Parts: sequence; structure tokens; C-alpha cells
Amino acid sequence: MKVSQKEIEQFFSNHKGWSLKGQVLEKTFVFKDFKEAVEFVSKIEPIADSMNHHPDICIYYNRVIIQLTTHDVGGLTDLDIKLAEEIESLKK
Repeated sequence: MKVSQKEIEQFFSNHKGWSLKGQVLEKTFVFKDFKEAVEFVSKIEPIADSMNHHPDICIYYNRVIIQLTTHDVGGLTDLDIKLAEEIESLKK
């Protein structure tokens, strides 16, 4: 089930740097170099697999762009929010 606008706004108030592009939750993470960027992505993989929910990921040298949406429902669901929170916790 899609999350409400209120749930999205609550997520934004607690997690800086995320934005909504249409029905896609997106954030760019910046690292020292390519190695750190790849290491970050490698930490996401087991979390995404355990949730059976996988982000779209682009690596541009030291930047990692994460995009989350639930294609089956055509928008954001609680899985997207939960995965974003897990990803966010990796950067701390």
C-alpha cells in the first residue's frame, strides 16, 4: 500500500537530503573517493536482499545516487521508507 503524503513529510523531517522526484525517493551520498562509494553500496546489498526490495543505484566516482520506489504499486510504500532509513543508518 502506498504511503501517505503525511508519512512522506514525516520521513523528510527526520532524514535530511532525501527528495521526491515524481514517485521516486532519491538521495545523493558523497564520499572521499570511488572505493568508499563502492564499499557503501556493498553494505546496502544484504539489507536490500533481506527485505526483497532493491534500490536503483548509480555510482559517479565518489557520489552514490539512491532511488527508491515500489514499481508494483506505482509509488512509495513502507518498504521504500524502511529501506531508506536502513541506508541512512549506514552513513552515520
